[in-house]
Amino acid sequence: MTDEKAPSLTDLRQDIDAVDAALVALLAKRFGLVKQVAIYKKGHALPAAIPERIEEVVERVCRAAAAQGFPPETAEKLWRQLIADMIVFEEKQLAP
Repeated sequence: MTDEKAPSLTDLRQDIDAVDAALVALLAKRFGLVKQVAIYKKGHALPAAIPERIEEVVERVCRAAAAQGFPPETAEKLWRQLIADMIVFEEKQLAP
């Protein structure tokens, strides 16, 4: 028998809050890279949306999600929304 007790709801919520903070930090880092991509695309007359790349990213993320035990359909929804929002950002950056 072990003396360990199950974490409290408060402890679990604090852990979730910490994960959320880490996710936001990673998303901010990703956004910084998107800004650099927009500059590159503008300099090379590339469109904001490149469908082949979008599908490549979504498929990779779904495989990674499944491998980590995260529902791939949830990952797909999240990434498609994230990509759509980044395309809107890039389109604004690419506008004359």
